[in-house]
Amino acid sequence: MIDAMPIDISFPPVPFSTRVDTSVGAVGRLATRMAEIGMLGRDGLVAIVADVGAESVLGRAEASLLDAGATVSVHRIEPMETVKVQSTADRIVEWAIDLGVSRGTPILAIGGGIVCDLAGHVAGTLLRGMPLVLVPTTLLAMVDAAFGGKTAVNVPLSGGRLGRNLVGGFHPAKLVVADIVALETLPERELRAGFAECVKHGWVDGEEHLAWIESQAAQLAEPGPRRTSVLRPLVERSIAVKAGIVTRDPFEHGERRLLNFGHTYAHAIEARAGNRWHHGEAVAIGMVAAVAAAVAGGRAEPSVLDRMRVLLDRLGLPVTLGEPIPLAELRGLMALDKKRSGLALRLVLPDRVGRLEVVEAPPEEMVAAGWRAVGATA
Repeated sequence: MIDAMPIDISFPPVPFSTRVDTSVGAVGRLATRMAEIGMLGRDGLVAIVADVGAESVLGRAEASLLDAGATVSVHRIEPMETVKVQSTADRIVEWAIDLGVSRGTPILAIGGGIVCDLAGHVAGTLLRGMPLVLVPTTLLAMVDAAFGGKTAVNVPLSGGRLGRNLVGGFHPAKLVVADIVALETLPERELRAGFAECVKHGWVDGEEHLAWIESQAAQLAEPGPRRTSVLRPLVERSIAVKAGIVTRDPFEHGERRLLNFGHTYAHAIEARAGNRWHHGEAVAIGMVAAVAAAVAGGRAEPSVLDRMRVLLDRLGLPVTLGEPIPLAELRGLMALDKKRSGLALRLVLPDRVGRLEVVEAPPEEMVAAGWRAVGATA
């Protein structure tokens, strides 16, 4: 008998870097930015996955690429959570294969978080990985979905429920163009939904950052030139927070988990059949619930909850469910959250601004107190 020889193979952390352009009008310089990092290959083919509502941004991006001699093909999708599923990804894959893409062909996503997630999922899996460029066209995507490398699709479940982002991986973009000009035609509700992720970043980052958002809340809440002047620094501050955390913890083993603040509650809201809230709106409600849970558990003072509610309300975001939903139903939907630890729930709870902690298996009364604070019924 020959004894098996033990072999240890060590793989270093996967290195990646993302170039970011937040300059005004950056979409018009897209081809130049891609060429600078070697993303316009010999065949010049660029496969674009675009939101059907992002035609103006798509037009500017196409013009830049065509002027540079690229060959462009576009696949349009409807930006709905029920569309962000594997069958849609399969159709994109089939389209890309018919185009004749190679491993060096850039996949370019133009749209909100749904488009960024879908295109990233395809880019990360087709041909075992293709270069990815993201041009986010919503505030939420600019400060969250476009950064950190996460890709995902939802999973339809029985009873009309939707398991959000249950299938996916990590495939960072090589280039992100976060041009606030893309926000000019964004519906007001979509823009306000993005404020929730900015508040989250401020809450995680610390007092100075959150106080700055509070000082700008009146300008952010009102459309017009004053809002436009503060949007770019808002985006850049949020990107800096997320980039710093992702750099230190790219695969969400530690600090990056704090960015899930409010999301366990939010994903349960979004998983309901007939959900009417946008992702950012659900996150706003979820953060209120998470702070309320922290207060119920004696981790935070009631003034912390008041501060969260006041800021979200000033930004035009919801702080309650707005309809009677049984607590038992919502608690059951939390079991679908992909960030749970085994069968146990995992919540990110704050003590105060800038000090949050991942809590494993929190007491049920704390969890329920969070739901009751946003209007869940017995």
